[in-house]
Amino acid sequence: MGQDKVRFLLSELNQELATAENLDQETLDLARKLEKDMELLIERSEPVSAELGNAIALEARFAATHPVAERILRELVAVLGRMGI
Repeated sequence: MGQDKVRFLLSELNQELATAENLDQETLDLARKLEKDMELLIERSEPVSAELGNAIALEARFAATHPVAERILRELVAVLGRMGI
């Protein structure tokens, strides 16, 4: 259940980032790393060391300028917490 929600949220995040303006390369790199970490989490069913920290860092970056992306990441952090990560 949690894995499906993670995939759904990553899809939403990717759609939002594809249309977002003014994203710097570092933010895009963090988003790509988060996606890779989440895929590893889903495939292996075990946590990757920094995925929660990456999600929180991206959420903070988006707080002022990209509220939809921030909401998606906030929900992703909540899902990871419910999964015990």
